[in-house]
Parts: sequence; structure tokens; C-alpha cells
Amino acid sequence: MYLADYHTHSRISPDAGTSMTDMARAAATAGLDEICFTDHVEPIVWGGTELRGPYDWKALSAEFDAAERAMGERIRLRLGIELGDAPWDFAHTERLMADAPMLDFVIGSVHMLSERFGGTDLYFFAPRDEDEARAGIADYLANVQRLAEWGKFSVLGHLTLPLRYLNENRGFHLTFDGFESQVEQVLRTLIQNGCGIELNTNRGNTPLPDEKWLRMYRELGGEIITLGTDAHSPRYVGCAIREGQRLLRDCGFKKFCTFEKMAPIWHEL
Repeated sequence: MYLADYHTHSRISPDAGTSMTDMARAAATAGLDEICFTDHVEPIVWGGTELRGPYDWKALSAEFDAAERAMGERIRLRLGIELGDAPWDFAHTERLMADAPMLDFVIGSVHMLSERFGGTDLYFFAPRDEDEARAGIADYLANVQRLAEWGKFSVLGHLTLPLRYLNENRGFHLTFDGFESQVEQVLRTLIQNGCGIELNTNRGNTPLPDEKWLRMYRELGGEIITLGTDAHSPRYVGCAIREGQRLLRDCGFKKFCTFEKMAPIWHEL
């Protein structure tokens, strides 16, 4: 069983505080074969909606180089990013990415609601009732559809992300049931554009997405899929990756992906 965590954050992300070296050490201790660092890159300033200035790619590369020197041959390291909220301004996103070093992997993700909701980050979205919560989910999926149509990334991150915050933080008990047509459209668009999805193990909580949507993706012909924990600290590196592989097998997948220089590498489940 080949074990890889393809969604991790280091101190290069504004919401994490650990070096890539320490994250890599945690991955090796957890018995992983590979870890990909996917620190946040967005076209807007963190915590706001204004367009950001140039991204500090040199800091990202220096952090990765230090981890490679420290780890040697103990574990395979890959350099990726989580490219968040590109729909806020695709043109500005593309300008930011024009200066990027050679990356192995890019997660495309949506964390913010549209201007209709004031650009609220899903973490801070506090709906008054279930109807407002579902309106937020619909808004989120519209943004995800736009991202899928753009398609300049490797996999879509945490498809059902609103459920993490609505259920785990806000006390709702929601699913994406009722949004089947929107989710199917997203998945079909991703497949047509050569993009995949991730199984985000959500640090051992409900997977994002869960079985229903993984099965839909597979039945639609989706094959490209990665596994990642969304770890922001060493504690969660590798968490539930083995269980995630079992879930993929149960959903009909025979293999999963890692990436090198933006090209998928296949591994048997």
C-alpha cells in the first residue's frame, strides 16, 4: 500500500505555523511514502476581498528546499499549492501564477461565498436557519462550477467543504442531498477538462466528499483522485489516509494519483 498525503499546509500558509521540514518528519513517522505541500495562494488578500500583490514564491521555494535537505531520502517530497478562490478574479490569478516555480501539483478550491454574501469566508458563514445554509451551499456550488470551467489546476479540493463548517462548527446536520444536478455538472465539467478531485480525509472527520459523491464521480468516468488530510500541523499528517484508501476501493476505484511536474502518477489501491 503506497501512502501519500496530498493536502498539507506549512508556515508558508497564513493559517498554519509549522515548517515543511517538521511536517515531512511527521509524515515519515506516520509511515507515509510521500507528502505534498499545498500552501495557500489566493488572488485576494487573506481575510478580505481586495486583490493581493505579487506572491512570495521565493519563500515557498526556500522552505521546500530546506525540507529536502533535511529529509534526504527518508520520504518523497512534492511541491504544490492550494489555489484558493480563483473565481474572485481569474485574470489576476493567472498573473500571480505566471511567476510560479515548477510545481508538482495544484489543488483548486473555493473557500468564499460570492458577492451576494459579501464574499464571506465559509469558516465565518453563520446562517440563521437551514434555508439560509442551503442558499449558501447553492452559492458555493455556483462558484465551484465556475472554477471547474476554468480548469487550470490538478484536482478540485474538498468538494463538500461547506459541511465541515456548517455541521462541525455551527451545529447543523446537513448533506448535499438535493444538489445532485449541480454536483453532477461540476464533476462532468472537471472530467471534460482533465481535472480530478481529492478525497479530503478532513483530519478523521466526515470525508469531503463522502461516499455518495465519490461513487457519482466514479460512475461518471472520473479516475483522477488524490488523498489528503488538510493537515495544518504535524498532528494530523497522514490522518485517515489508510481508511480513505479503503473507502475509494469500496466506491469502485482501483487506483489513485500522486503527481510530479503536474503529471499524474498512478498507484494501485
